[in-house]
Amino acid sequence: MNRALPLALGVGVVPALGVYALVSSVPTALGTAAVYVGAAYFYFAFDISLLAAAPRFDDRSDRLGYGVGLFGLSVTPILFAQSAGGDATVFGFMIAFFGAVAFLTLSEQARRRRGGGE
Repeated sequence: MNRALPLALGVGVVPALGVYALVSSVPTALGTAAVYVGAAYFYFAFDISLLAAAPRFDDRSDRLGYGVGLFGLSVTPILFAQSAGGDATVFGFMIAFFGAVAFLTLSEQARRRRGGGE
């Protein structure tokens, strides 16, 4: 039996409980759980890491675009939380946001590993 899905479900519970404690919204907590379950599934099923090598771009403008995008992804949640005055809802959003980035990163690595092409 594939153990990745039960392990991923267990991982998804932790951020869901954290978001529910901050926001007290079941749909928001379930949505966050779904994002983390998806990310954890790819992590366990394909033995890949978020710290794996970043994509390589040959064109200078591609590298610049990638760098600007990474900078935006890294500072936006922090700036959003600061501008909102540290409201608990914002921290719930940050948890879900980081999970979304992890999901997209891991699912793309899994697609490449499975042979989906470059």
